[in-house]
Amino acid sequence: MVLFQLASAPALAGIFYLYIRDRYEKEPWRMVAAGTVYGWISAFLIYGAGSLLEGLLPHEETPFYTAFFSSALVEEAVKLFLFGAFLLRNRQFNEPFDGIVYAVFLSLGFAWVENLVYVVHPVMGGYGTALSRAVLSVPGHGLFGVQMGYYLGKWKFGGGRRLLAAAFFVPYLLHGAYNYFLLRPERFWDIPFWGLEVFLWILGLRRMRELLERSPFRPTG
Repeated sequence: MVLFQLASAPALAGIFYLYIRDRYEKEPWRMVAAGTVYGWISAFLIYGAGSLLEGLLPHEETPFYTAFFSSALVEEAVKLFLFGAFLLRNRQFNEPFDGIVYAVFLSLGFAWVENLVYVVHPVMGGYGTALSRAVLSVPGHGLFGVQMGYYLGKWKFGGGRRLLAAAFFVPYLLHGAYNYFLLRPERFWDIPFWGLEVFLWILGLRRMRELLERSPFRPTG
């Protein structure tokens, strides 16, 4: 039970944090739940898609292939598909910042399930795994969600097709690079990994601040 709670806490903290940040026109709790549930669903779809990919394209698991194809490509594609199918046209999605809100809820829903699998695993799991994933993996998924939602929000409210393409390729490339640096065994790769970690936090917070300042629900005067 303790490991279950430790595995759930980072995703719940991220969801609560973003709900608080959305201070001008908060989403109803049913939409918070919906976005998170779609994230749960994405975890099972991603597992199925990954298994299918491995069956169709037998390959050697190298850090590059695992980072950019086995994980980042499948995960970001499935999350974007679910966002477009179930959240993009919802009437509650009524300002650009909502793109970030829903994309992060979806991403953290996926990260929640993934974290449970790793943390409670009888061999790979435990308190050390819970701590490292709470600091790196779960926030990482949330930050990739910020990038996807930023571009989807701008695209829905008057942007061009390049923004729609960016909604996939920006989080995909960042996610792939993040995983690649993390998977490399040489200590040298710790330097670009932590550089990317800092960059993701700075960029993510800036993206959120930008769309909040442009919110049509922000009081004037």
